[in-house]
Amino acid sequence: MCSFMQELLAAKSSMLASLLKEKSQEGLLHFLRDIPANPETFELVARFCHGYELQISTENVVPLSCLAHYLGMTESRSRNNLLLKTLTHFKQKILPSWNETIKAFQSTENVLPQAMELGLVDACIESIITKAINNPRLLGDPIKKMFVDDHSEDEGDVHRQNARRLFVLDWKPEDLTTLSLQLYEPVIHEMSQRGVPSEYITASLCNYAKKWVFSSFTEGEKMSICRRKSQKEILEAVERLLPHVQGLLPCTLLFEMLRFAIVLEASSDCRNGFEMRIGKQLDEAKAKDLLIPSLGYAREVQYDIDCVKRIVKHFYESFSAPRISASNIAKSIAVAELIEEFLTEVASDIDLKVETFITLAEMSVAASLGTHRSSDGLYKAIDIYLNKHRHLTESEREEVCQLLDCQKMSIEACEHAGNNERLPLRVVVQVLFVRQLQLRDTIMKEVQGFSDDKAQDDEEEEEVEHGCGEEKMRIQMEKMSKKVMELERKCSIMKREIEGGCRSNVGMGKKKISLWGEMKRKFGCISTMHNYNCQVKKKRVHPKSLV
Repeated sequence: MCSFMQELLAAKSSMLASLLKEKSQEGLLHFLRDIPANPETFELVARFCHGYELQISTENVVPLSCLAHYLGMTESRSRNNLLLKTLTHFKQKILPSWNETIKAFQSTENVLPQAMELGLVDACIESIITKAINNPRLLGDPIKKMFVDDHSEDEGDVHRQNARRLFVLDWKPEDLTTLSLQLYEPVIHEMSQRGVPSEYITASLCNYAKKWVFSSFTEGEKMSICRRKSQKEILEAVERLLPHVQGLLPCTLLFEMLRFAIVLEASSDCRNGFEMRIGKQLDEAKAKDLLIPSLGYAREVQYDIDCVKRIVKHFYESFSAPRISASNIAKSIAVAELIEEFLTEVASDIDLKVETFITLAEMSVAASLGTHRSSDGLYKAIDIYLNKHRHLTESEREEVCQLLDCQKMSIEACEHAGNNERLPLRVVVQVLFVRQLQLRDTIMKEVQGFSDDKAQDDEEEEEVEHGCGEEKMRIQMEKMSKKVMELERKCSIMKREIEGGCRSNVGMGKKKISLWGEMKRKFGCISTMHNYNCQVKKKRVHPKSLV
């Protein structure tokens, strides 16, 4: 640096004047080397010292202020010095504007220690938060509202979105998602503490994750270690900052975040956080959401079953009320149907072990307790599993079917199961037994209905004239004849089904015995019509025991 230049800078800079006065060349070199500015910024300062007019902008006001502060370019050294000019511009032109504040805040990243010391970082954060409190839509529309509006537009109601807005913006606001995580995280954290509505904070966080994680991630693409680490840190920060308010995000979006957390190998706290949030609103999920791929070279199954088990456990733990409300019952039914659909989906996985399938079946049965749902869904999953795993032994097939409650199966399911060669013999006989009882109940209802009709007809006969009695009697006899023929047909069908199920168990040289005696001998069933349940212990499962 020439002596003329040194004199010009010293006239405005108290720090440089002090070093020149000491005539310390080494100190001057250290001073110049440690200047917190790039060459462009230093050139602007030099032009200012030469007397040229300085063009202060949103992008350079922070670096100029930091360099002026470092050089000691204060009013005590010279009137209308650089520090006063830059700080005045910052307060009057930058802080009143949302867009300009965010742009200036971005520029603090390269001179962060000096900007914090000068108070510029705190000033930017305070300005952003104050504006967000007054108009939270600066952060973006709430996520669920956006989903509703998109659906409305699909139906042709393009004006509903504008009608629902709480605030009107005549300009496009600068997006907070342009900030680096180092700057973004403290702003969002402070917003949470200062009362900015949770749904708008959530909207900003989701947009941030979409910009820096979802949009920049390509499946199968090799990612640098630095980029992978950055995405992982961003997703962990998003989970930490998400408000703990249920229902702010669609369940599908939470599942997407969880999948990225697993792929990026985020911390266990991050993954557990997403699992807990999903569990609290699991009744909103779809079966495809639960199909979380199992990662790793030594994976045993196609999907992460343990993750699903943890999510279901969180769902039941979220029921804090001492008594079950109507709302909780409805949610339980929805989750029972969800797990049933999920079990049907994964049943075709050839690598799914018997023990794992039984665990999932226990979850399905446990979720259905108290909901009075049929066992048709569980039967369908069992049928798919047995079809894809034909190598199972008889005992393994019986283990798979042990939770199937035949008494809760519909007539159609019983008819299918009675002819299903994949089911163990014990289950087939139980199904036929239940079918027998269903037919018996149908016959009893028909007979009861016939008796009621006849009693009503007898009352009507007493009121009609004797000339019409013969005609009425003929009509009633025809009705009776048709009902008797129908009952005989049903009994014939019932007899064929039972004989078909047990024909293989009756030897040609053995003495003929009754069906109920044969069932009692093989399976321990009681022969009376009032106590027909087999003496087979069933494993009772309760939602609280889910692991």
